[in-house]
Amino acid sequence: MEIRKKTWPELFQRMVDGKKTADVRLADFWIKEGDTLILEEYDPKANAYTGRVLKKRVKNLAKVKLTDFNTPEEIAKYGHWVILGEAKLLRDSKKLRFSRIELE
Repeated sequence: MEIRKKTWPELFQRMVDGKKTADVRLADFWIKEGDTLILEEYDPKANAYTGRVLKKRVKNLAKVKLTDFNTPEEIAKYGHWVILGEAKLLRDSKKLRFSRIELE
């Protein structure tokens, strides 16, 4: 399925430059992994679309209700970070436990 969303110029350019790889949206629409997200640059000052369009295949999704983790006052004061990174397993305690069992 294709989902179209508008994106402000500054954020759109960060995506073009590869500096912004995630998108945070109000979950007022249905989307799933494998869908195509079509982001259309929209200039709120001109109240018009610029004509630039990005197309992204959805790889991962996480739907959260921020008030499950913080109070509305904390959210208003601090906001939230959206943190992306590559994972590297440094230690796996399950493997360590299994190793001990095997040695005993």
